Amino acid sequence: MDVLRDLRVLVVENDEMSAALLQMQLVQSGAVVVGLAASVSESLRLLGETQPQVALLDYRLANHETSEPVAAALAARGIPFVLATGMAPEHLPAAFGSGVLLSKPYLTAELNAALARALARDSVLG
Repeated sequence: MDVLRDLRVLVVENDEMSAALLQMQLVQSGAVVVGLAASVSESLRLLGETQPQVALLDYRLANHETSEPVAAALAARGIPFVLATGMAPEHLPAAFGSGVLLSKPYLTAELNAALARALARDSVLG
């Protein structure tokens, strides 16, 4: 998908195998994974260091954390994001309202489409 070509993506996922699979899917789609984070502190550090264009968040992270603070930081910086979760939208905190919801499980094509929607939403709002 051309929209993902050279796109700088931050992946926030606490499961190492899932993170590795996501990285492979994104790279095969032409994106550049600028960082893999498993916790809120690691995510916020990478956010500041890597300047991603978009982020892919899992809801539940390491140490019983959620990615809510990461979503808030992304929104404050104007960086679009996709939240991949099995949770129902009505059970998600308001911080995720500016993101694109991707229901688990999903295919690579669905992941790419969600990232494209997040980028398009950002360009319309920005």
